[in-house]
Amino acid sequence: MLRKYGINTSANGKRLVLVVDDEQVNREILGFMLSEEYAIIYAENGREALELVRKNKDTLSLIMTDILMPELNGIELVEILQGDPELARIPIIVLTTEREYEVKSLRLGASDFIKKPYDYPEVILARVRRIIELSENKYIIENTETDELTGLYTSQFFFQYAEQFDRHHQDMDMDAVVIDLEHFHYYNELYGRKKGDALIADLSDHIRSFLGDGSGLACRKDGDNFLIYCRHITDADAFIEGLKKTMSDDANVSGIRLIAGIYPFVDRSVDVHTRFDRAKYACNLVKGDSTRTIAVYDKALHEKNLFLLSLSDEMEAALAEGQFVVYYQPKYNIRGQKPVLASAEALIRWIHPDKGMISPGVFIPQFEQNGMIKKIDRFVWRRAAEQINEWRKKFGVTLPVSVNVSRIDIYDPDLISVLSEIVASNGIEAGDLMLEITESAYTEESKRIIEKVNKLRGLGFKIEMDDFGSGYSSLNMLAELPIDVLKIDMLFARNLLTDEKYKRIFKLMIDIAKHISVPVVAEGVEKKEQLDVLHEMGCDIIQGYYFSAPLPPDKFERLIKENIEQC
Repeated sequence: MLRKYGINTSANGKRLVLVVDDEQVNREILGFMLSEEYAIIYAENGREALELVRKNKDTLSLIMTDILMPELNGIELVEILQGDPELARIPIIVLTTEREYEVKSLRLGASDFIKKPYDYPEVILARVRRIIELSENKYIIENTETDELTGLYTSQFFFQYAEQFDRHHQDMDMDAVVIDLEHFHYYNELYGRKKGDALIADLSDHIRSFLGDGSGLACRKDGDNFLIYCRHITDADAFIEGLKKTMSDDANVSGIRLIAGIYPFVDRSVDVHTRFDRAKYACNLVKGDSTRTIAVYDKALHEKNLFLLSLSDEMEAALAEGQFVVYYQPKYNIRGQKPVLASAEALIRWIHPDKGMISPGVFIPQFEQNGMIKKIDRFVWRRAAEQINEWRKKFGVTLPVSVNVSRIDIYDPDLISVLSEIVASNGIEAGDLMLEITESAYTEESKRIIEKVNKLRGLGFKIEMDDFGSGYSSLNMLAELPIDVLKIDMLFARNLLTDEKYKRIFKLMIDIAKHISVPVVAEGVEKKEQLDVLHEMGCDIIQGYYFSAPLPPDKFERLIKENIEQC
């Protein structure tokens, strides 16, 4: 570990210093001055020194050499060492009485010089410490400022150098650009990491070539993300198309999408990190959107971003003040002659005192991105469990309720204990609180999620795969994943009556689900004609505005009463 960062030590843990002088008394004087703090080895001339340097190149921290020596003098030794890339990193202090050699040795690459005779040991020791420290710091910077695969800056140094770039280019209009390779992990899975690394390297070469005129700098961030800080790009589409051309046909076949967020003409009054946060915000808008690959952070987007940030700031207070409420949308079993209320889905609503009803489509993605969704989900779980218990006491029936479990929730080590506590404290069964996990969550981290889901099912919880058909999973994955209910993405129901392809695919999914004994829920049903087609196909459960919009608990109770009366 120490060698990796250029902090070299001898066997006894001290930094190793080579003293080169043809006079024994001079070697012993320096050795005496330094030996308490450093491990010392000695050479009588330049040729002997060169052999010792090559032998100890991985542990040597400093070379102190005299100039006038037999066989190979100090100047010749410095020239040889500086000409060898493996040895040039070792700092050299020249020991001399001649000013002309001081200047010449410094020009050749020596780090410092010390005059003879050695009158002030404290000064010599201080200069040795300083040279070794400077050399180690330089080595650390050189080996950590750039990404090993791409040669681009690492993010830590990128932001520092971007600030320096600003100071030296104050009149240049600059853009902050975020490049993301969407679905890059699929490419690695299909073709292997070696080929994935080659793709990343090729893309980096193109970015470096683009910045070759000194118009900016770039870094690789988080594996398949790139940050570029550059002179304003006049034709962003052409720039992105140029990047796409560097990718192989295999990349296109595997479904990789190169997307970008651009914050043009950056506001230099905000810090560099914030500029790239804005570009990243724009980039996120085109994720999953096949109609475009570039989003620009403009005034309208800025105002929207400020609004979302204000929601994040207000979330804690809103929870405490009861601004969040849980609505329930009914699910009806349509297998019999008449639809029967079977369960419900819990859906969060934010009733803001000033902003009114805020759509979950606005604040949920924001909270998923910043991690706040965990608190919202736990609020919904607890409230839904309380509601199941209240309705059971009031009506004598148990109505299962589905709740969303996000990716962040799944990675939470306390997930199982939290859900178990909620169920136990409300006196309900684990199966009464059904857990919805999206298809995309299963496909992105399948092993970890399957392990967690199996534990939950072992405790009696029922698992619904939500939004099936919206991602890139294959149908045969249904036979391998631990699920109890399959919920088809609402896009299929919406196109059921107008597109024969959607209808055929929907029927195929229902048939496969029946083959593995998993009931199917169709969401987004709004018309009687959709209901009829789904009933004929053999769909089990329907959710959508045809039966009811999401309702607050008091209005939902009307549906429970109607269902009891019909039974």
